[in-house]
Amino acid sequence: MAHDPEKILQAAIDGAMKTGADAADALFVENVSASVSYRLGKLEDVERSESADLGLRVFVGNRVAFVSSCDFSNDALDGLPGRALAMARLAPEDKYAGLAPKDRLAKAIPALDLEDKTEPAPETLVDRARDCEAAALAVPGVTNSEGGGASFSRAAVALATSEGFYGRYAGTSHGIGVAVLAGEGTGMERDYDQASARHASDLKSAAEIGTSAGERAVKRLNPRKVKSQSVPVIFDTRESAGLLGHFAGAISGAAIARGVSFLKDRMGQPVFGPGITVMDDPHRLRGQRSKPFDGEGVANQRRALIDKGRLTTWLLDCASARQLGVETTGHAARGTGGPPHPSATNLYMEPGALSPEELIADIRQGFYVTELMGMGVNGVTGDYSRGAAGFWIENGQIAFAVSEVTIAGNLKDMFLNLTPASDLVFRYGTNAPTIRIEGMTIAGA
Repeated sequence: MAHDPEKILQAAIDGAMKTGADAADALFVENVSASVSYRLGKLEDVERSESADLGLRVFVGNRVAFVSSCDFSNDALDGLPGRALAMARLAPEDKYAGLAPKDRLAKAIPALDLEDKTEPAPETLVDRARDCEAAALAVPGVTNSEGGGASFSRAAVALATSEGFYGRYAGTSHGIGVAVLAGEGTGMERDYDQASARHASDLKSAAEIGTSAGERAVKRLNPRKVKSQSVPVIFDTRESAGLLGHFAGAISGAAIARGVSFLKDRMGQPVFGPGITVMDDPHRLRGQRSKPFDGEGVANQRRALIDKGRLTTWLLDCASARQLGVETTGHAARGTGGPPHPSATNLYMEPGALSPEELIADIRQGFYVTELMGMGVNGVTGDYSRGAAGFWIENGQIAFAVSEVTIAGNLKDMFLNLTPASDLVFRYGTNAPTIRIEGMTIAGA
């Protein structure tokens, strides 16, 4: 795009300071996205969009206000600081508001290889979507399709502060996916697969994703009911990452400061078993959520959130850190229209020593989860209850498909009784290997 982000940001900050702000920062985000959808051998949609947004945050003492604009005319940009200052003077005081400390700002911008310089042509996206669906439909037993899709996006982020910080980075994402149905009539079952990568060269092939989706759907045919009982539960890698998502929410500085987390009193204590390590790595090369600095310009770094089972840190932005009387951990994320908030980056659980097959081998009766439904997780108490589908385990082997059950437990107990397999693969922003949890409750027939 034709915008000069550094000039736009500096002009916004200069305008705010001249108008009477004590401090200010500004965020500029440019996005390009393209997608296609393909169903039953026919092209359904081709979309493309481009956007640019500016967000300005101003401080008057402990009062703060946010304004944003996608209008980059001179009149609109000239009027933005004045509107922000007028709002800030009316805002209530926030004793935790403020820019990041100058000594915490990133002094170097690491190269993370996040941007694929070549945007795929629309024909390339069509080919990916078509080939993905065709591979799924070619699997024996697949009878219908919800459609295949392919996408590309590019986002460029620039941040400047009145303390003199300026940083910019850009990243791309290529994606493909398909959802299909197997069987006939009331016995139909649905499943899907998808993949994404920063660079096209790292993206799984359309044929591989399509075949996987088709095979997953066929395996789910003829599900049975199971009785309610307490058994070991295995979380497939597609669902195990969700457990880390609940963990990240529980150690968010905002939740800790409000006292609404089931882990609020567990700093330095065992939260997982003694062999478990959970890492957050914002500098992972080509990582799905990598970024060279956080949303406040703070230098970020790779760190163990769980080290040999013990909780070592919260996820903190500057405001939540001030509330808790500690230093920011460089985990601020933000958009152009609101305040920063704590968020993990490339979050993952380190793999264990056993293969998934070895993890299952000694289970006489158990449940292998491949899909979770619903949002029955209480972040205050840790109570966990989700609808689930997958496969029943008998004598260490997958026996038959299972649907319409609920799995339940409490995340505090689940984390402590968790065993990871050795099959960690980095596919998403949050990743975990296959996971086994002892003694969960299955509510079935």
